[in-house]
Amino acid sequence: MIRQQPVNLYKLITSVILYTFGLIILLWFLYQITNVLLLFLLAMVLGLIISNPVNRLEQRGMKRWLASLIILGTIFTVTTALFWLIVPHISEQIDTLIDNLPDYYKSLSDNTASLLKNYPELNKELQKGGMSVSAMVPSVGKTVIGLSAFSISILGGIFVFIIFICMVVFFVTNPKPLISLYLSVFKPEKRNKAEDALKHTAVMLGGWMKSNLIGGIIQAILVYLFLTFMNVPGALVWAALAFFSELLPKIGFYIMAIPPTLVALSISPATALWCLAFFLLLNEVTADFLMPKLRASTMNIHPVCSLFLILAMGAAFGLTGVLLATPLAAIVKAYYEEFYLTQFPNDPDMENRVYRILYPERKKT
Repeated sequence: MIRQQPVNLYKLITSVILYTFGLIILLWFLYQITNVLLLFLLAMVLGLIISNPVNRLEQRGMKRWLASLIILGTIFTVTTALFWLIVPHISEQIDTLIDNLPDYYKSLSDNTASLLKNYPELNKELQKGGMSVSAMVPSVGKTVIGLSAFSISILGGIFVFIIFICMVVFFVTNPKPLISLYLSVFKPEKRNKAEDALKHTAVMLGGWMKSNLIGGIIQAILVYLFLTFMNVPGALVWAALAFFSELLPKIGFYIMAIPPTLVALSISPATALWCLAFFLLLNEVTADFLMPKLRASTMNIHPVCSLFLILAMGAAFGLTGVLLATPLAAIVKAYYEEFYLTQFPNDPDMENRVYRILYPERKKT
């Protein structure tokens, strides 16, 4: 017994060292492939969304491969048609905007200076702080340098895009092995909750994508018609920006509204004021009426949670993280409700508790 104890202690120390070393290597490897993991997560999210209509067709007796071919073919056809019909015009307008950028910059600076003349106190404060109108407006050189920082290798981008599309297609056409692998991660007694959480996630993601498509199309049409009526250059470009703005909840409005408003200010202050009023009204209508109706019960996520995840994912992973923030919020919400909230009984007094916290000096009638 005395000789056996050092042997057991040696085995324990060796096991701890090996496990620690293996864990360090695993964490290092995961850190190195963070972007790949994000791309995989984005592919799985898109695969879950596309699988919804495929599953419906399969339930009606259609073969999985045929249902996948119809849905994926429809998506490809619509995307290609939009590309050939709209993208050349958008590209042409972008080239025009870039060519006229110096003129817009000069006109914007002049109009901003004329506006500040009506507020001499503000102008004095800016001059005291060492600021000028030209400093407030980003220079053309800085703008071009900033845009060039986003350039990527074309061949590398094409390769990554092909791999991404392949992952989505393979998931949609044959999801059963991946779902079986996912369920096998959980203990048998936890697999019912894992199943419900994944189904809940798929429903929320489907509602999210559907609402974004409908809301984005409506916003794009309204923006294009209004800016065309106001003779603001690049109306089709700003309409395309408005279409994708719903992918970034709460902050997409600023991305959608600020660039065309600045271009409108280069035309005249009155045009910029009308543009600003239009975008504010559009945001109120879509945020308070249209999008809640479209999302209804599919995504009941508080804006504070969405904004926190947008900031956190953006700080950690850049633009890819921002795009994944809302789907990740849906995933976290689904698994939190299934694996945590279900452990506790329903609290019938929850509403009264919330009321007493918000209004401690008032009694609820």
